[in-house]
Amino acid sequence: MKFPQTIQLDASDQYIFDNAARPGEWAVSGAFAFAGEDTDPGALDGADEIAFATAFMGTKSFGWSTFVVVKKISPDAFTAVVAALADYFVTHYNAPNREVAMEAARQEAEFAASLCEHPVNTLLGVERALGDDGITEQFRSIVGRNESAHGPAWELVEDDG
Repeated sequence: MKFPQTIQLDASDQYIFDNAARPGEWAVSGAFAFAGEDTDPGALDGADEIAFATAFMGTKSFGWSTFVVVKKISPDAFTAVVAALADYFVTHYNAPNREVAMEAARQEAEFAASLCEHPVNTLLGVERALGDDGITEQFRSIVGRNESAHGPAWELVEDDG
C-alpha cells in the first residue's frame, strides 16, 4: 500500500504555519479540521487560511505540510495512523466514542491512500476551496525526475525522528 508522507522542499512551512508538520510524517488531507459546525473556512485568515487552502495534515504532530510525497507504508504503520487519528478525533473533535472515531479515522486514512495511485516519490499538492456544496479539494501531482542536467530535482532524506 502507498500513503502520503510529509516533505519539506524548503523551510517555508516553518514560517507559514503555526504548527508545521515534520518531514517524514504520514499525512492525510486534513480537510476535516475545517468542516466542523464551529468552523467557518470563509472567516479564516493568516496561517489557518493558508492551511485550509493548500496543506496536508501530518498524523504525528497534526501540523501542516504544503506538500506530501507518495511512499510505501507497512500494514502496521497504516494501523498506527488510523489509531493516531482516532485518538485525535476523540481528544480534539469530541468523537462520541472510540468506535465512531476509529471508523472516521479509517475512512480518512483510506481516502489519503486513494490519493497515492502514482509512482513512489511522486509529489502531491492540494488546493481547497469553499463552495456552495461545502469544501472542495483538487489534488495535483508532480513526478520528479531521477536526474536532470543539473542533478536531481529533489532529494528525499529519511527523518530519524
